[in-house]
Amino acid sequence: MVDPRSLFDLTGKVACITGASSGLGRRAAVTLSLAGAKVIAVARRKQALRSLSLEIGANAAHVAGDITDQRQLKVLCDSITNPFGPPDILIHAAGVNTRQSADEVSRKGWETTLALNLEAPFFLSQALVTPMKENGWGRIVNFASLQTTRAFPGGIAYGASKAGIAQLTRAMAEAWSPHGITANAIGPGFFPTELTQAVFDDKERADRNAAQTCIGRNGRLEDIDGPLLFLCSDASSYVTGQIMMVDGGFTAK
Repeated sequence: MVDPRSLFDLTGKVACITGASSGLGRRAAVTLSLAGAKVIAVARRKQALRSLSLEIGANAAHVAGDITDQRQLKVLCDSITNPFGPPDILIHAAGVNTRQSADEVSRKGWETTLALNLEAPFFLSQALVTPMKENGWGRIVNFASLQTTRAFPGGIAYGASKAGIAQLTRAMAEAWSPHGITANAIGPGFFPTELTQAVFDDKERADRNAAQTCIGRNGRLEDIDGPLLFLCSDASSYVTGQIMMVDGGFTAK
């Protein structure tokens, strides 16, 4: 029998994380590195990426770039592959929420949201999936949301993109899981990140959100570690096409 602890060991794996300059993406990069993976952190902010790489050490590299720029996709993928080889694990944590009401949504805001939240996870995965197929092993983790299934004020574009992530995840699983590649999504509840700063700055609103969970509190960054490691490792080899809500039971009530 295999030692159950070894199921979570990522030694020898290469993980690429988008949106790694802050929040849950940054947390993912640190967590996977501690589990043994070499990590490629991808985001736009060079200084934040440098800081992350210094924190992790020799098993980290970073790429500053715009993952929505399809014209530069090959260059971006070459930069991701160069430090440690093609990634075995791909985590799509980059995201944006313009928080515009339905009556205020602009075409630019809509296109920006869909490009980063929905288009980039697919096209970057498509560009990097071939080596995973050849190796017969890969992990893709998308980021869903409470708004994958729930409608929030000011979230029409964001919600549409995150609802799309659910079906994209299932479609990725259908297409690529026969090759040993699992595709799943994590749906975080309310975590303190730059994307949710406006929510946490309003204590009454943050407390109200916490009260709507089964556990009775909002998320802490460390709450994402276990679910993420599960979906990135051999522990989840028979799990694919699923949306794992890490929300303290918010969607259960």
